[in-house]
Amino acid sequence: MNTSMIVYRLYDIADEINLDLVQALWTSRNKIASRLRLDRVSTKSIAFQNPPVLVELGSHELEFNGKSYLTEIKARIFDIGVISLILRIQFEEDVTEEEYVNMAITVNDFPDELLTEHLEGVLETISQACSKKRSSTFDEDFVVYYFQDTMPNWDIVPLLLKDKQPVSKQTRQDTLSNFFSYSDDICYLAWDSAVVYDNTGSWDIPDLLEFANAQFLELRYYDSLLAKAIDRSYDELEEANVATKAHKDQAYRSIRGRLMEIMADMSNMMGNVNNALQVTEDIFYSRIYTRYLSLLKASVWKDNIDYKLQTIQRIYTLLSKEVESYRLERMGLISTGILAGILILNIAQLFL
Repeated sequence: MNTSMIVYRLYDIADEINLDLVQALWTSRNKIASRLRLDRVSTKSIAFQNPPVLVELGSHELEFNGKSYLTEIKARIFDIGVISLILRIQFEEDVTEEEYVNMAITVNDFPDELLTEHLEGVLETISQACSKKRSSTFDEDFVVYYFQDTMPNWDIVPLLLKDKQPVSKQTRQDTLSNFFSYSDDICYLAWDSAVVYDNTGSWDIPDLLEFANAQFLELRYYDSLLAKAIDRSYDELEEANVATKAHKDQAYRSIRGRLMEIMADMSNMMGNVNNALQVTEDIFYSRIYTRYLSLLKASVWKDNIDYKLQTIQRIYTLLSKEVESYRLERMGLISTGILAGILILNIAQLFL
């Protein structure tokens, strides 16, 4: 039986990554770099705004549950600021269901040192291509259980749940409800895992799921970024309100300028995330991609981001009104001073 596990760990590392420069930097070191292209559909059916770059990181013998497995490691680099480490674990032809399920339960327990080493190695090569690079605490992981020549008669619920404990009929039904098949292929989805059978060996479905995870990771990051921006604005407004009027006006202008920059940046970055992948004609892949985003609750995160952007817009509008009010008040005082000066001059002329 030809089967493997594909483990993904995605990291948010920058605002944007120049993929043309990534390819140039990588190939300049005589290393392989290629753009994502789906095998089983036309380019018109799946439209990538800027296809991510896949780079080879070599093969390693890694030990799990007391046994050594050949593991192929790659990295995929997305222009939206995400790097995905991909570890494909190969199994022997006679792998048992028990061994496979045990691996599914423990497979995410990779030593952090191993992942960090490969991530830093990629970053060292492509650093020049990263805009506003950061050490982010945001990451995502998921796993694809991939079968090629045959789909074994195994219970896949423990795989999707990563749990060997017996489950209720309702839990089993819910777990298996996200099922898709076009012809002979099979796909079961869970929020952090999937079972895929494809006798052609195509990676199209795993690649789509990886892309969705990259988009979801950025939604999480932007939601957190906006929450921090709002909290900072409230703190700064509280400090400004106890300052003198002149200092208050200056503080308001500074806060307003920062919020305007945030709204402009967010509009650009959210546009990149939302438009990164467009499924146009292929109904089968569209259903899988859309359902997986639904399992991730991507729409909830988008709504949270929209609400926070609206909050920032309201703060910006109120600050603009305050700044304008202060400007008009100051102009009124200047006008009053000018009129008073003219009046004094006129009165002085009467006594000359």
